[in-house]
Amino acid sequence: MTNAEKVNEFLDRAGVWFFLTTDGDQPKGRPFRFHLLQNDTLYFGTGTFKRVFRQMTANPHVEILAVRGSEFLRYDGTVVLEETDDLAEAVLAKAPAMREVYNNSTGLRLGMFHLVDGTVEICTATGQKETFAL
Repeated sequence: MTNAEKVNEFLDRAGVWFFLTTDGDQPKGRPFRFHLLQNDTLYFGTGTFKRVFRQMTANPHVEILAVRGSEFLRYDGTVVLEETDDLAEAVLAKAPAMREVYNNSTGLRLGMFHLVDGTVEICTATGQKETFAL
């Protein structure tokens, strides 16, 4: 199993996880749910009209935090925005309910991104379990 597959599986099993940004000097977190593993790269998305999108474009250093039972995952990295609509279509195919929000009628766009230069830590309540680059 590749490192990207490990993170993808952890996020799948966690269900809802948290995406952390900053707004000026204030930390901001919000629940996220979907992600897409394609060609061993994890892709994420959010509405280009949302504060989280503005925050991560202003400061692309972000972190993901997921909890699964007594384990938790921290994944930090730098956001790289994707310019292709193919990825957004793949996400909308995986989560069809999102098409009600992101479509030509509403004019709202899904901004896709992935992380680079990241570090993943998978830990238990009693200590670190595994660390790797992603």
